Amino acid sequence: MGQELDCTLRYRKRTLAGKAYLETAYVLFRGEERLKIPFEELTGVHAAAGVLKLEFAQGPAFLELGAAAEKWARRILHPPTRLEKLGVKPGLTIAVEGDLEAEFLREIGDVVSAKAKADLLFFAAQKTADLARIAKLKTRLNPRGGLWVVYPKGVAAIREVEVIAAGRAAGLKDIKVASFSSTHTALRFAFPANLPVR
Repeated sequence: MGQELDCTLRYRKRTLAGKAYLETAYVLFRGEERLKIPFEELTGVHAAAGVLKLEFAQGPAFLELGAAAEKWARRILHPPTRLEKLGVKPGLTIAVEGDLEAEFLREIGDVVSAKAKADLLFFAAQKTADLARIAKLKTRLNPRGGLWVVYPKGVAAIREVEVIAAGRAAGLKDIKVASFSSTHTALRFAFPANLPVR
């Protein structure tokens, strides 16, 4: 999700100023103290009068977020699906290249043929050498299309800096990163003239 706000935290009879971060699987507060609350540990989420109340075993914690409190509560209680995070919407043409997990292929449903143009193209890269294909793959994108490079997390065979460098070398702009699964990350590229793209 990647949202952040300056806020006040009330926790264990202390009031602390700092910054709150709403991530995909947890809320993080950084200030004089650091507090990380994974969603899976939450037993209650409530928002009222600009305050987000998070209930958990070591809590509760109160984040004074103002107008964003209710929005954060909704995002925590109803996190976006993988397809929503990746921008897959009805009516878009989708293409895939490489060995993507079967569950993801079931989620996206129909894909276009290898010769057809696509609004979104998902490319599975396992090692740095695979990234040389990006320049050719971008020719399959519609003018406002996006190329998602899906690659393993935390392995020496391929690193984020190499994925970014390969996309830029192909004339694309890196615009978004998303957690694809527990083992893989996805990085989205687009043609620079099409920015901003959401």
